[in-house]
Amino acid sequence: VNFRDGWAGLGPPAMYTWLSSGVATLARMGGQVKSAHAYGEGNRREAVQYGKGALQLALVLAAVYGIITNLFAGPLIDFFHLNSNLVVEDAIVYLRIACGLILFAFIGQTLTGLYTASGNSRTPFVATCTGMGANIVLDPLLIFGLGPIPGMGVAGAAIATVTAQFIVALVLVISMRRDPVLASQMRVWIPTPLSNIKTMVRIGFPAAIQSMLYCGISMVLTRFVTAWGDTAVAVQRVGGQIESISWMTADGFGTAINAFVGQNYGAGNLKRVKKGYMTASAIMFIWGIFTTCLLIFGAAPIFSLFIHEAEVIPAGADYLRIIGFSEMFMCVELMTVGALSGMGKTMEASVITIILTASRIPLAVILGGTAMGLNGIWWALTISSIVKGIIFFVYYLHIMKRMKA
Repeated sequence: VNFRDGWAGLGPPAMYTWLSSGVATLARMGGQVKSAHAYGEGNRREAVQYGKGALQLALVLAAVYGIITNLFAGPLIDFFHLNSNLVVEDAIVYLRIACGLILFAFIGQTLTGLYTASGNSRTPFVATCTGMGANIVLDPLLIFGLGPIPGMGVAGAAIATVTAQFIVALVLVISMRRDPVLASQMRVWIPTPLSNIKTMVRIGFPAAIQSMLYCGISMVLTRFVTAWGDTAVAVQRVGGQIESISWMTADGFGTAINAFVGQNYGAGNLKRVKKGYMTASAIMFIWGIFTTCLLIFGAAPIFSLFIHEAEVIPAGADYLRIIGFSEMFMCVELMTVGALSGMGKTMEASVITIILTASRIPLAVILGGTAMGLNGIWWALTISSIVKGIIFFVYYLHIMKRMKA
């Protein structure tokens, strides 16, 4: 098995599954923020309306996204100008399966937001861990095969991912029966007032555009990376997976602080809003420093766990070392975006993110054209993340100074 080519085939279609998260954000963010505000105000009826409306939006968006990605799978993968026909074929297969059945991911993300808005982060945690456990077992089983189960390669990886997403969604749906508000939100066949839908779209739209543009910028950078061959694409894909130990944790804290800020902001308890943010910032600072040390000092051994080709490991270690310098700043950025969104300030968070993330493209062109080569692109990512983290933290401190608590 050529691990490098396998990872290269997963990289481009994974960008479109990432892009789908931005589309799902339109439903999830609006429903989560407004449900949290309604909980804080003690208005359970509004919480039900916003939750139900969020799920209805998610179902429609998932269907549209799945159809479009399957109809245009070839051109979507051709955008990356991959260097191998085999890699292109694998990428198309993965895209058709993973995005064609993206419904389960949309449901899981939206329900996670609604659970968090109600103050219940434990159930989404259990559901996610269950799905991840299933994915860990199914990935090697379906990719390589075992006994009567044939090895399906990239198609197996896609099926494992979709199955894990289905399991997460199923656990969340079953658990909703225990809560009267969440159970009522599942009645998606009952129309939601248009005013609620408009409010959710107004709040969720900036965050959705931010996420999709962020992904779009990363797609452009990935196209730059393909100029260095399939090895570079594999390094980016595997490196991003390893880096997820920091950004997934930070994103989880961002989701939690979003609900915490949303409920207390809705209740007018600004003192708790300030205290919650500073506590979360301290935790993210510590976690960010830990992951920085881990990636910088353990770069080669960690990367070699995922790709065994000796010629690829040095490039992968370079990626982890360079990206490692930005981890603490990225953690603070993601957590702060969650806090700002909890107050309904999705537009401000989106503007800052879009402008500074877009700067990666010219910076990558400049640094990639120097003697650093491919490493110049990784430094472009790191520099922009550091600047974003600093600006978001300073901006939130400015907002807290203006609060009257």
